[in-house]
Amino acid sequence: MSTSTKPVRIGARGSQLSLRQTHQALSMLQAAHPSARFPITTIASSGDTHPDLPIERLGVGAFVKELQVALLRREIDIAVHSLKDLPTLPTPGLAIAAVTLREDPRDALVDRWDLTLASLPPGARIGTGSPRRMAQLRSLRPDLQVLPIRGNVTTRLDKALGADYDGVVLALAGLRRLGLDGQVAQVFDPDLLLPAPGQGALALEVRADDPETAALVRRIQHQETYLATQAERAFLALLGGGCRAPYGAYALVEGNAIALTGMVGEVSGQRLYRASASGSAQDPEAAAAAVYHALRAQGAGPLIDEMKE
Repeated sequence: MSTSTKPVRIGARGSQLSLRQTHQALSMLQAAHPSARFPITTIASSGDTHPDLPIERLGVGAFVKELQVALLRREIDIAVHSLKDLPTLPTPGLAIAAVTLREDPRDALVDRWDLTLASLPPGARIGTGSPRRMAQLRSLRPDLQVLPIRGNVTTRLDKALGADYDGVVLALAGLRRLGLDGQVAQVFDPDLLLPAPGQGALALEVRADDPETAALVRRIQHQETYLATQAERAFLALLGGGCRAPYGAYALVEGNAIALTGMVGEVSGQRLYRASASGSAQDPEAAAAAVYHALRAQGAGPLIDEMKE
């Protein structure tokens, strides 16, 4: 395939955030390959077409399945995903060709009073669609009402300041990509609230039998982000969980070293376990295994096994 004559088709979900992320990836691809053409095709995902269903009801891969089907049918050549939406088990016939430079992976609070979490009044109604955030928020502030909320970013922001909520916790990366981070009252340090594995990073997926497109895409890989998210996703794979389970992970790569922190908890917030480990950045899976075994040593084993069932 000649990249100067044949277009390389990019698939994106139809949401505003997905399109913004896809255009970011497109800019990187065009900078790396000025003569190539990358038309964008929008494809609705089941996660977008059922905005009122809780995330745990949607099932694993709800935001990526339709793009993957389009790839396998050769309707597109590249799928752009939020890495945190991709299941840890690889899809037969597909491969992740690149993980791009990570946006800020932290979570953020937007509330009607512009207060921090610690300063919110007792009983304040905070929305989140994530079991991971629910568990940590309820552990930090058991006196708050942490309530489920669904919809795209702008919908959740509108709901958060309406009649039924007083605030919402969202990924800072999405707010920044949409230019809405000026509304943020607090950005949570990972020491306080661990993000989702892969949060803030984009993954570009291609067909396994298309090495030419894979080589094109690989040019925009950000190696530090790749290694950090490999550790986070390896930890998630050991736990056997997806977006339906209250698991968190965050890894930081500095030089040849990697440091990973992982969390598992109950949605109620009554039980919450955290552990950290460091190791070689060239072996992110070893750091993941160390954190996993440290959590079991703390007594999280029964909870982990319960989540796997």
